[in-house]
Amino acid sequence: MQKHLPLGENLPFFENTPQAFKIRTEVRCVRQKTGAHGVFYVQTQKRKEHKMEQIKEMMIDYWTQRAPDFSALRQKELSGEKSHLWLAELERYLPKKEKLRILDIGTGTGFFAILLAARGHQVTGIDLTPEMIDEARQTASNLGLAADFQVMDGEKPVFAPGSFDAIVSRNLTWTLPHLEQAYAQWYSLLKPQGVLINFDADYCREEQKELPSHHAHENISSQLWGQYEEMKRKLRPQQRPRPQWDVELLQRAGFHQIAVDQGVWQSLYPKEDAFYNPTPIFAITARA
Repeated sequence: MQKHLPLGENLPFFENTPQAFKIRTEVRCVRQKTGAHGVFYVQTQKRKEHKMEQIKEMMIDYWTQRAPDFSALRQKELSGEKSHLWLAELERYLPKKEKLRILDIGTGTGFFAILLAARGHQVTGIDLTPEMIDEARQTASNLGLAADFQVMDGEKPVFAPGSFDAIVSRNLTWTLPHLEQAYAQWYSLLKPQGVLINFDADYCREEQKELPSHHAHENISSQLWGQYEEMKRKLRPQQRPRPQWDVELLQRAGFHQIAVDQGVWQSLYPKEDAFYNPTPIFAITARA
């Protein structure tokens, strides 16, 4: 017979915290409705949630280590041909008016935010890693551009509903443990007919390919490559093939006019240069 733990046991991280009260309240409610099996279910869900939060901590650690070198790479990208290619793709989908209010989620060192601020838009960039935000602020300051950068969880942006004309993102959504909830939250932040523009890839299922010589990532240590692979390993079981999965999640969140461009990879990476990405990326756009 399955032995079920008494109420409050096996919760070492929350014993005397507000979370403990919340969990115990949930357990009592489930007990009343479903009996002891419900208690086991709640405890399992809480352990799963703790693991998902650990992934975020891994991400912060990884990007903290990479922030200075990554910033230098993005500055080179900003000053080169690649920035024009990215801007052309963004402007294909952005509303055709001046001074849009745009949220760049997972801004990193500010690449999209800086590109769009240079076009006169009012841009806010958010990222979970403080060191990345520090680099973004410094780069924008060096270029004399006004952009607002904040440390914030991309799954739970704290802004008033209907604040933005557009949300943009690059290589972020594959890292989010709660992608469905994130899309729902993003939907609430857009104005009516506001647009989400998301560039990403199915990185958790990517095949390892040899990078060109003198590639921008050639100096990443084996330790960091190992951390990257470990994050993919932990995220892979809860993700379905993309971008098909994204389309389903966006529909559930309330988005419409959802479109996927899987040919954008060839447009952005027509040749194997220092910034070449061997994993085929897609662009997915959707209207609120």
